[in-house]
Parts: sequence; structure tokens; C-alpha cells
Amino acid sequence: MSSKYANLLPVNGHWKQQITDFLTEDVPSFDYGAFVVGDKQETASLYMKAEGLISGVPFAAEVFKQCELEVEWHHKEGEYVTPEKLAELKGKIVVATVKGPANKILLAERTALNLLARSSGIATQSYVTKKLADESGYQGLIAGTRKTTPGLRQLEKYSMLVGGVDPHRYDLSSMVMLKDNHIASTGSITEAVKSARSVCGFAVKVEVEVSTETDAKEAIDAGADVIMLDNFSGPELQKVAQSLKKHYQGSNKSFLLECSGGLTLQNLSTYLCNDIDIYSTSSIHQGCKIVDFSLKINA
Repeated sequence: MSSKYANLLPVNGHWKQQITDFLTEDVPSFDYGAFVVGDKQETASLYMKAEGLISGVPFAAEVFKQCELEVEWHHKEGEYVTPEKLAELKGKIVVATVKGPANKILLAERTALNLLARSSGIATQSYVTKKLADESGYQGLIAGTRKTTPGLRQLEKYSMLVGGVDPHRYDLSSMVMLKDNHIASTGSITEAVKSARSVCGFAVKVEVEVSTETDAKEAIDAGADVIMLDNFSGPELQKVAQSLKKHYQGSNKSFLLECSGGLTLQNLSTYLCNDIDIYSTSSIHQGCKIVDFSLKINA
């Protein structure tokens, strides 16, 4: 049992090879624990022991598949497990049942749990952040960033989607993001945008990071699709956003405004403004808590 998001993962994609690599990393030579338990047939319960959104099911399922185990999922990906539900079931719920040889169950255990814990943590933080924004009346997008963990980018971007936020650009090939270092090296915003347009074609958006309203106007006039207002204070951000929308009202310039830098659950309400189309934040995937899972062989 999975979710509609599982269909995003290619049938023979690189992510499956990554699972193989994760398992290989965990057992580079001998599996001494496997020798101890042998291949006796066992049944194990996969428990969720903390509040949160269930995410990462296809990745965990692939771990079990590669270890030649049977798994039955009892809860859907994207389901939010509440504290009340946990309390009702004495602090943990059975998310899945795993069957197969004991040595293979224990081989799969830690890799599957780590992927579920990380994915569910990001999905939960994404969900909570989006919910807070919605409740405040914000009508734009909450997005992640490219500050993902090398080797886990696909899992982390997937988790953002399960949590209901925009994953932002996937990699350097997905969109042109011209930041301060690009501008400094090129010499000007106008030249940087012009150079990007000469190679990225009509199908790729160009975004420019700016720290002043003057630079924002230069980027818009140069033809940028998205303007990132970076590291503005709350009141200043709203003032500049409103000024830009008013300045270009009725013109032939079409652009989106994005805010990035320092957004958290604690200060989000001071930043929110419907003149900003996208709020991007790494707080939904960098340093967020994991959701605790465990796997126990049934007595």
C-alpha cells in the first residue's frame, strides 16, 4: 500500500540502485548478526512511535523487496498519526507487518527505519508549516530548497510533496538560479540574465536573487521569471513586494516574487504577505526532527 506520489518514482530508476548501495554500505563484509539468527522464518511488526505524517513507504518497501521479504502495510502514506491515536494504542501503532527469514528481516531493519524516519520527519515539518500558512490566510506557495542531503535528494524532495509543499527546483539543470556569486562574477544582473537566456531556452525559468528593490527592478526589466527577495526583514519585505507589484501593474512584465532566508515556524507569521508568491525555506527539511519507528520480531 502506498500513495499516488509513489507513481512519481520511475519503475527502473536510480533510486532503486541507491537502496542497493545503502544495504551494501551496511554490510561491507560479513553479517555476524545474520549468522546468529540464521534463516528461521519470522514475522515482525513495524511500529510508528511518534506523532507525524507517514512518508517514505516506497523506499522502505524497496528495501524489504531487495531483502526478499513480504510486507503488508496497514496505514497509508500521507496519513497523519495524532497523539490521541498513539495514546489509544499505548504509544505506538503497527504501520506494517514484515515476514521472511530472520537474517533478512534484520538486514533490512535499520535501512528501512532510517528512510521512513527521515522521510516522515520532512513530510511532517512540511505539513505543519503549510497548515500554519494556510490558517493565516496566505494563498501562495510554501516551498523547500536545494539544501538537501547528497544521496538523499530524491527521498527528501519526495517527502516535501507528501507533506503538501512545493519541492522547488530539483537540481542545477531544472531551473536557472542566479545568486549573488553569479552576479558578482558576471558583472551585472542584466548580463547574467542575458547570458542564461542564450542557453536555457524558453522552457527553463530564470530566477534572480536580490537584496534591494533596485536590483529587483533590474532583474524584472532584464526578463527574469522569478525574483527572490533574500534576507529582508518582515516589514521591509512586505513593503518592497507591494512596491514592485504596484510599479509593474499594467505593464507587460510577468514575474513571481519569492522570499527566502531565515523562515521558521516561529517567525513565519511576521513574513507572510500575499504579495509574495512563494516562501521557500530549508527549515522544512534541514535540521527537522525525525519520526521514530521501530521493528520488532513478534514473540
